[in-house]
Amino acid sequence: MAGLFQRIFKIGQSQAHAALEGLEDPIRMTEQGIRDLKTDLQESMTSLAEVKGVAIRLKKDAEGHKGMAAEYERKAMMLLKKMQSGGLDQAEAERLATEALHKKEEVSQKAAQTLKTWESQDSMASQLQGKIEKLKSTVTKYENDLITLKARARTAASTKKINQQLAKIDSSSTIAMLEKMRNKVEEDESLAQAYGDLADIDKSVDNEIDAALAQGGSVATSDSLAALKSKMGIAAAA
Repeated sequence: MAGLFQRIFKIGQSQAHAALEGLEDPIRMTEQGIRDLKTDLQESMTSLAEVKGVAIRLKKDAEGHKGMAAEYERKAMMLLKKMQSGGLDQAEAERLATEALHKKEEVSQKAAQTLKTWESQDSMASQLQGKIEKLKSTVTKYENDLITLKARARTAASTKKINQQLAKIDSSSTIAMLEKMRNKVEEDESLAQAYGDLADIDKSVDNEIDAALAQGGSVATSDSLAALKSKMGIAAAA
């Protein structure tokens, strides 16, 4: 069992240093540690079953020896009763009864020894079962911790990636490009407005020239009409 707790300590160390970067991935180390613990747990359960099997067999043997002791005592009593009823010679009855009691003592000692061995084996089985229960609890705890560790690792990786991307952005150069674009747009807008003003100026001059010419043409037409009326003898309207 010493190897089991060494592995538990190793897993505890890997979790304590999970935030540190090393040659090995802490998550993979933890997963391997849990697999090792499960293997040890399976082996321990097999050992526990064997120990309990021996304990059960010892208890049955002890009970069997106790039964045999009681049976030898019963037979010794039956021999003495048969002697009392005259069915058996006294010397022979007492000899056989003594042998039966001797057998009883032998199996009683075996029963006591076997019972003592069973108690030791049963105690060992109880201790082993307690350690196995602790190991089961440890495996469950580390499996739950691993789930949390994986979630934290994914979150940390995503956050790290975003922060790295943000760190690559040069704010000063971006602002400078935007300012340059703004100046260029404003310059183009001003130039477009200037061309528009020039177009309006040219159009106004042409309009003035046309208006002046049109005005002169109207005066000439009016004089020609007056002359024609005078020639025809049409008096001008008041």
